[in-house]
Formats: sequence, structure tokens, C-alpha cells
Amino acid sequence: MRAKDYRQSAWQSLKGKWGVCVLAFLIFDLISGACAGSYANDGTAIVFSIAGLIVMGPLTIGLSAIGLNAARDKEVEMGMLFNGFKDFGRSWVLYFTNNLFIILWTMLFVIPGIIKTFAYSMSYYILIDNPTMSASQARKKSIEMMKGNKWRLFCLEFSFIGWLLLSLLTLGILLFWVMPYMEVARAKFYLSLLPEEEVQDSVVNGDIVDVDGNVNSEFDNNNAGANDFDAFANDDKAQNADVRDEFDFSSSDDEFK
Repeated sequence: MRAKDYRQSAWQSLKGKWGVCVLAFLIFDLISGACAGSYANDGTAIVFSIAGLIVMGPLTIGLSAIGLNAARDKEVEMGMLFNGFKDFGRSWVLYFTNNLFIILWTMLFVIPGIIKTFAYSMSYYILIDNPTMSASQARKKSIEMMKGNKWRLFCLEFSFIGWLLLSLLTLGILLFWVMPYMEVARAKFYLSLLPEEEVQDSVVNGDIVDVDGNVNSEFDNNNAGANDFDAFANDDKAQNADVRDEFDFSSSDDEFK
């Protein structure tokens, strides 16, 4: 699937859900802005900073849950924004460690920080879908899932550049519609990386199942399915090998492919 396909699919899934999604992002931004925007000299800023550190993890999980439900064409409710507080420990640990590692990589150099941002990008959805998985395991699975897919996600997010520039003309108001749009498109991308979702959403072309949904692909006995992707099937060793250490940046030339 191309970036345009993810955007179109997200737009369709948002029909009838725009109100809830926009309101959820508005509340999220108001809370995050309140936690980050206090400059008082009486200690209030410290209190708000601590509050932000506490609540942003669960709220990020809640926002991801709304996007994921919308992407799956399920009902979304405002209460889902606070679902992360029901699983506070894992939500907070994932948010804190993800941002900590990204900051450390960015301090090393900007590009590794960007790469790790995309490598960790699926971890919130993974945590939602796997209630027994730890935050560390969710991050490691995201790293594995995004091998070979970071550039594709970058292209998807960059394809929203026109909407983001248009938002400047509305003093940022349009962002409350653009951000849910981007979130659901990102969730669609995540779903396309899941083998079980690929089977459900596949398009049958004769006797061959084209899991990337591109019915125009050329198939023959030698290359059938060659254009399809499975986050884990192409590397048998990766399934059994331990994920490399967070700060092992070897083979960096292929890191963002």
C-alpha cells in the first residue's frame, strides 16, 4: 500500500467518528499544554511538569487506542482517552522509556533520534493489543516490526505536509482535524504490518492472495507474493535471536530502510 492508500482508508474509517476524535485531541492538547506551559516562579511550574510526566503516558495510550479502534472501524468513545490509567504502570513505563531513549539518541546525533522515533512508533499499539506484554517487550517488538518499514512510515507522515502547511493559515485550528487523520492513518499502517490483519484485509487475485492489497501486481510461479510483506516471516533468525542492545548502532546504513 502507498501513502495515499493509507490516507484514503483512514478518511473512510473516520466517517461518523470525527467529533469524538477531534474532541479527544483537543482535550489531550489542553492537558499537555497546561502541563508544559506554566512559567510561574512560585513552584507551580514544577508541579505541572511532574503532573505532565505522570499523566502523558496513559493519555498517549488512550489516544492511540482511539486511533486504533477507528482504524479497525470499531466504535470510539471519549472515555477511551483515559483507558491508559487502567493500566497505568505499563503505559507510564513505555512512555517514559521511549522518550528517554529517543532523547539519549538525539543527544548523540539528531538522525539516530529520528530513526529510533520511527522504530518505537508501533509500541503503543502493540501494548494495547497485548495486555500481558511488558513495555520493554512492546518496544522490542516495534523495533522488529519496523525493520524495513521506517522509510515507508516516514513517507506516509510526510504526505500530510500539505495539510500541516494549510493548518498554519488557520492559526493551528485545523490541526485538531489533521492530527486524528494522521493518527488513524498511522494505526492503519500498524494493522498492515500484522500478519493476521493482512490475511483479513487481503485481496484474492485468482489463486494467489495479494496481502498488500495491490491487485495490479504481476504474479507468476516465481515471484508470487514477492511484493508482500510480513514483519517477521522474512527473517527466521530474528524470531529466535535476542533484540540487539538499545545502544548498538551497528549497520546504521540500513537502519532507516
